[in-house]
Amino acid sequence: MSALRKSINKAGGVANAAAICGVSQRAVYKWISAGALPRTDYTGETDYAGRLAKAAAERGVPFDAAWLLAEAAPKKTAA
Repeated sequence: MSALRKSINKAGGVANAAAICGVSQRAVYKWISAGALPRTDYTGETDYAGRLAKAAAERGVPFDAAWLLAEAAPKKTAA
């Protein structure tokens, strides 16, 4: 299981993660499929990793948002 999937599960599952992040469940499934958070989490436009980490901590299964960002980074592709 990927780090991203584990983190989403710790935050309460796909539906809860989508609500926490203010996106659709389909968007969360796309993150899981890609194995990466969206680019916007790395440019500072969003803080999905932080939101998921906070929700997981509230559920008693904390993880570090920086760890998730490192583990779920988008793959670099050649242009």
